[in-house]
Amino acid sequence: MLELLAKDTGIWVAISFITFCLLAFKLGRKSIIDKLDGRINEVKKEIETAERLQVEAQELLAQYQRKQRDAEQEAKTMVDEAKEQAKALRKSAKADLEELMERREVHLTARIKRIEENAIADIRNQAAELAVAATTEAIIQTLDDKKGGKLIDASVSSIAKQVN
Repeated sequence: MLELLAKDTGIWVAISFITFCLLAFKLGRKSIIDKLDGRINEVKKEIETAERLQVEAQELLAQYQRKQRDAEQEAKTMVDEAKEQAKALRKSAKADLEELMERREVHLTARIKRIEENAIADIRNQAAELAVAATTEAIIQTLDDKKGGKLIDASVSSIAKQVN
């Protein structure tokens, strides 16, 4: 068998290969396992980080959704308040306009009344002037110098009696 071992190189290659594999397994096993364990730990850390980031992202999403709902509610409230203010302003403007119209109506009514009173007074003055002129004309036509003199004498004597 020794002869077979000395002549056959295939056996020595097989023995060398097995020895190498045993030595590599014995010496390299620890470093390979350490590297694999390190890689497993890295992957676990990455998974934990990804899960933590996912939770944070979900929290942020929920927070932004709450903010959006709050903003929408606030906008709706602002729109409702603006509508109420517009209604109040409209009512106020309508009341102010009605009050202004009433004041103008009263003012215009008073002005029309004054104009009417002035017109009536003017008509009366003109009528009085016309009556005086007509009476003067009638007296002038009916009285002659003789009658006029007698009328003047009678008026003077009646005034003299009243004065004394």
